[in-house]
Amino acid sequence: MKRIDLNADAGESFGVYKIGNDEALFPLISSVNIACGFHGGDFSVMRRSVLLAKEHGVSIGAHPSYPDLQGFGRREIALTPDEIYDSLIYQIGALQAFCHVEGVELSHVKPHGALYNRATKDREVADAIANAVKDLLPNGILYGLSGGQLIEAGQAAGIQVAREAFADRGYQVDGTLMPRNEHCSVFRDSSVVLNQVKQIILEGHVKTVSGERVAMKADTICFHGDGAGVVELLVAVRNLLTREGISVQKLDPTI
Repeated sequence: MKRIDLNADAGESFGVYKIGNDEALFPLISSVNIACGFHGGDFSVMRRSVLLAKEHGVSIGAHPSYPDLQGFGRREIALTPDEIYDSLIYQIGALQAFCHVEGVELSHVKPHGALYNRATKDREVADAIANAVKDLLPNGILYGLSGGQLIEAGQAAGIQVAREAFADRGYQVDGTLMPRNEHCSVFRDSSVVLNQVKQIILEGHVKTVSGERVAMKADTICFHGDGAGVVELLVAVRNLLTREGISVQKLDPTI
């Protein structure tokens, strides 16, 4: 039976500001990427997110970013690879502490936003991220864009990697994501999203916004917890996977 991990970026509320509907989201996913305070989330939200993941048996991952709370981590910041390494140790370590207190394992790391996109193309940055994961979570999994530099860096560092594809994002001809300020960067039509998920999992390719087909291998499919209608979309995706005989299953964080 084919199987796939469904992950979501969540835990992004901050103080009195609520982002997304994590209570409805967590039962529908198999792994979660929890914000670590730099683009969203705070110490109380992090703990609540860990508890929510524990309640639903969801695999827990850290979702570190640039220090860009005002821009939700989606703006490029000229940090050096050493600074990026240090910032990841700081962020991952914080979530790891909450996992320790609650008696659960931190299983993976997935960078967020602009940092994720930079690591997809910049090998030095990708190496800094992979080394931080190796040093702090040697038996964990590094999530990265399928075909990108982060996957290669993780493999070179000797850690487990998960090739990620996106359900609701437009792709360019080089296999990277469309910038969010471009047309068709984010899909709102559920039928388009369902078709893209089906193409990726069953056919091994994704259609770019300009119509070309790009080969795509995926171990995990990402959904954005702050997206409008994401809960209803996940229900539809899970129904599709059930019809196609595909099991939703979290990844095993062992090499």
